[in-house]
Amino acid sequence: MTVCEYKPGLEGIPAAQSSISYVDGKQGILEYRGIRIEELAQKGTFLESSFLLIWGKLPTKEELTAFQTDIIYHRRVKYRIRDMMKCFPETGHPMDALQTSAAALGLFYSRRALDNPEYIREAVVRLLAKIPTMVAAFSQMRKGNDPVKPNDDLDYAANFLYMLTEREPDPLAARIFDVCLTLHAEHTINASTFSAMVTASTLTDPYAVIASAVGTLAGPLHGGANEEVISMLAEIGTRENVRPYVENCLEKKMKIMGFGHRVYKVKDPRATILQNLAEQLFEKTGYDKYYELAVELERVVEEKLGHKGIYANVDFYSGLVYRKLGIPTDLFTPVFAIARVAGWLAHWKEQLGVNRIFRPTQVYLGPREAPYIPIEER
Repeated sequence: MTVCEYKPGLEGIPAAQSSISYVDGKQGILEYRGIRIEELAQKGTFLESSFLLIWGKLPTKEELTAFQTDIIYHRRVKYRIRDMMKCFPETGHPMDALQTSAAALGLFYSRRALDNPEYIREAVVRLLAKIPTMVAAFSQMRKGNDPVKPNDDLDYAANFLYMLTEREPDPLAARIFDVCLTLHAEHTINASTFSAMVTASTLTDPYAVIASAVGTLAGPLHGGANEEVISMLAEIGTRENVRPYVENCLEKKMKIMGFGHRVYKVKDPRATILQNLAEQLFEKTGYDKYYELAVELERVVEEKLGHKGIYANVDFYSGLVYRKLGIPTDLFTPVFAIARVAGWLAHWKEQLGVNRIFRPTQVYLGPREAPYIPIEER
């Protein structure tokens, strides 16, 4: 019998073959279907990148127009889902509300035709269209308001910001948010994507696949880190406290949120793009102490830990941008989910093409051939 080497967290162990995205952590490279993330962020849109990820090619003008039109048509959700969401406790976390709502979609679109390209397209369109609506709806309903109806005249990013506030966003803000979605759309087999793939491998419906991925993303070691960055900056409070805070964390071996990555040993390329976006946004709308704290914190952490390959990751600047856009802190991770739905669906579709149910093994550490002790003798 061959004894396999145990790797905690499956670190470095290939779990699949994929042509969706590529990461080089040593050089700081991220590509979607071979196209650098920097180029997609500058020249493309989130829906264009979503099409690329899911169908493997950049859409033609006609294909993109049809895709956008279908998504606009499917933005609205069933009134019964809205009624269900009204019963959620207003103190509940939006990620829990999103996971429940995403799973509930499967009740209304329960037909499974996983070998039918039209069924796959319909599921992709519905999930990309409805997830933002459900996030915004819960944000409104927990404050006692009716949900804001989608605005069919606005594009994907602008419409979500509109549903949060019922005000059309500034064009720069909408464009920056669209780039943020593109940056978060896909990142190889991370925890939530692996969760989606495992669920998909059972041939369940795509709504259950997305719900499982949302539940995985909710953890603070994955999608929840950007919320923690804002809390950390609030705790630091002043520029003078930055260095003592970092030194205290290092002394106590505490994690500094927004820094370090399991893959990248240089600065996360998405963080570089986000930092530039943040500078544009703050320059137009005004700088605040959070931005100044973040710049100083990154400088000190790089001074202390750069030699260990620990730099700012995508979560560090995304929270600053979202906060400046007026997005509540506890919606940061749901916004991450809105973007990552594209990557999850790409891996779902790829998994269906080569499916084999995931069934890893384990290294057993417990006793063997233990006797059963009658209850009277325990």
